[in-house]
Amino acid sequence: MKKLFITIVILGAIGYGIYYFGTNVASDKLLDSASTELENSGQINDLKAYIESDPELSRMIKEAESADESTLPFTSKGEATRVLIKKVGITKLQEVQSQVQNGTASKDEVLQVLNEKLTDEEMLALQVIVYKEIYKE
Repeated sequence: MKKLFITIVILGAIGYGIYYFGTNVASDKLLDSASTELENSGQINDLKAYIESDPELSRMIKEAESADESTLPFTSKGEATRVLIKKVGITKLQEVQSQVQNGTASKDEVLQVLNEKLTDEEMLALQVIVYKEIYKE
């Protein structure tokens, strides 16, 4: 019985470690490849122009610029990934990503999914991370 308990604890710790470090590595690789692709293709400037021309996105970026990071529930890409996976779910995130890539999801639909699942503070933290990624601060 004692060996079974120890085995379960060890497997649980390994699983948590894989989840914790795996989401950090996955989010870093995903965001780095997306950022590199945007920069290399010149689309980063198009993205900035799109954000600045859309009143709602522009407002969100201004909120992110002035946010006090010490009050945010998370500040790293890894933490953001874990919150998104926990609150939105991997399946829903993949579905939204696919819809965005295919052009079948609008900005409002994506924001609606996020606003339904995340708190205002989590949304602001996500905005700050996106702001930093796009504007490299």
